[in-house]
Amino acid sequence: MGALGSAELGSMALLWATLLAGYSALAMVMGARWRQPRLLASGYHSAVALAGMVTLAVIAMEVALLTHDFRLEYVARNGSRATPVWITVISLWAALEGSILFWAWLLSLFTAAVVLIYYRRPMALLSYVVPVLTTVALFFLGLMLGPANPFRTVSPAPADGPGPNPLLQNHPFMAIHPPLLYLGLVGLTVPFAFAIAALLTGRLGEAWIITTRRWTLLAWCFLTAGIIMGGWWSYDVLGWGGYWAWDPVENASFMPWLPATAFLHSVMVQERRHMLKVWNLVI
Repeated sequence: MGALGSAELGSMALLWATLLAGYSALAMVMGARWRQPRLLASGYHSAVALAGMVTLAVIAMEVALLTHDFRLEYVARNGSRATPVWITVISLWAALEGSILFWAWLLSLFTAAVVLIYYRRPMALLSYVVPVLTTVALFFLGLMLGPANPFRTVSPAPADGPGPNPLLQNHPFMAIHPPLLYLGLVGLTVPFAFAIAALLTGRLGEAWIITTRRWTLLAWCFLTAGIIMGGWWSYDVLGWGGYWAWDPVENASFMPWLPATAFLHSVMVQERRHMLKVWNLVI
């Protein structure tokens, strides 16, 4: 697969992913309103296929990075023939366009997991949960089809590139820290989708809280581990306090951790005492 092949394959995969996400959201909302099981089923299948298409785009980008296809602008800016293989692999999230692709990929996997876990369970919320997830995915897919296209090509292609930021190459935790943050941040989309579905359907009881508690706890654990590893890396590389100073993203990862921690505590109050319903929806 050459660079042009990677660009074409990746762009085509993202286009199909966008179409699948849009169709899934529309089909499921219409299927729920008109009570059409076939429309709902096609929406479920499209949401799972969405994960396949974004996975294909990720594979195309990784192939381009590993084969040093500098005709892709992203590879030309973040790749290098002298970069070790493991750093080349994690260069997927070394810059904006690749990070958005990685984010969309994790979101599509979370969406597919929600569908596969709850597909055969009698859950009225699911027909609105999945459209919320795919609509969020549409935002990131739209960015990649427009201003943040990771498969944009450059001509003439350079013979080599500068490689990723040196700060991303000097500690093994940088291979683990960003994915953990992404898993935490993206994972919180699932309880958000259930909360929006509860508002749309008027089912504001404890059902959505019970369903999403484990999802929230899982995302919170990923986010916590990512923040701890990031702080550890920063202490070794930048010194005490460097974690919060070197990149606004690190501060942004802490902001959702605070309400997520509060949410984990307040949902127990709603479950046991049927209080804080509005608070939990807001948070």
